Amino acid sequence: MRKLLIGFMVVLVIGVAVYLRFHHSKGPVEVGYAGNAGVVVWSTTAQVRERVATLNYGDRVEILDRSQDQAQIRTATGVTGWVAGDDLLSADLWQRAKGLETRTANSPVEARGHTRAISNLHIEPGRESARIRQLSKAIPVDLFERQVVEAPASPVPNDKAAAPAAPAETTPPPAKKEDWWLVRAHLTDQTTVSGWILGRFVDLDVPAPLPDYASSAGMRIVAWFELDDVADASGGVKHQYLVLGSRGPEGQSCDFTLMRVYTWGNQRQRYETAFVESDLCGKLPVKLTQSATPGGDVTFSFEDWSNGAAEQRTYQMHQTAVRRLREGGLTTAKRKRAHG
Repeated sequence: MRKLLIGFMVVLVIGVAVYLRFHHSKGPVEVGYAGNAGVVVWSTTAQVRERVATLNYGDRVEILDRSQDQAQIRTATGVTGWVAGDDLLSADLWQRAKGLETRTANSPVEARGHTRAISNLHIEPGRESARIRQLSKAIPVDLFERQVVEAPASPVPNDKAAAPAAPAETTPPPAKKEDWWLVRAHLTDQTTVSGWILGRFVDLDVPAPLPDYASSAGMRIVAWFELDDVADASGGVKHQYLVLGSRGPEGQSCDFTLMRVYTWGNQRQRYETAFVESDLCGKLPVKLTQSATPGGDVTFSFEDWSNGAAEQRTYQMHQTAVRRLREGGLTTAKRKRAHG
């Protein structure tokens, strides 16, 4: 009888423990979402611990408690454990991140590239804004919008901290500015995440031979677009491109200041510079309208701020001839072609 009673008590204790673990015995403090892929859920915060679950990016969890930089969570399947607090996104941040995903899904892609190194994806442009997640090296990204943000001031070295103050009439150096881009990162074939990334952490995947042509023109490429395709004499197909760029470093007020249209010349079997504009202060995005008829006209437009106010510029390409459309349907003459 005594052994039976002891056995019954053991079973009861185990049952209570299981119930407390897998049922909502403790209400959540807040709701969060996994901010990285492969977030490990540990049994305890102690050094000796075991893995009890793994979260995928975006998995919803209930946050039960916090201890320093750790958070106790309960997964959707009822498993309770501990994760690093930096691996969780708040419900508000998650919703804002989903808003960016919707925004990029409804915007035209201006350029494509990949991350140059391990990079942080932020909810807003700027190093001080909240981080959505960290991207590995060589992650493909689509680029949509550019914003210029002042770089954080560099800390003053200790040996210069007590230096005499500069004279009052001395003009401080201008703040350094950085390019930030709204991007959509392709984590897998089915999973994407959108956010803002520091421009210098992205290498653009500009198709050849455009980088060589841009380099010879002193252009730093910002965006490019396939205007149409033409048949090559060898039986293949060649793209014809609109290329936008700037000169000088990042942090400029204009998204681009230079525009080139490159068309394929079958006679010379090389690309030729069909149109040039070098006096722009263009703003992205570029609106591109391609004819439904093969070989038909292509129209593209964007905002130009060269005169301090937004002016819509519209251009049309007919075969290899590019003209700017004016009000009333008038067009400027095609720029002289430069072979290059």
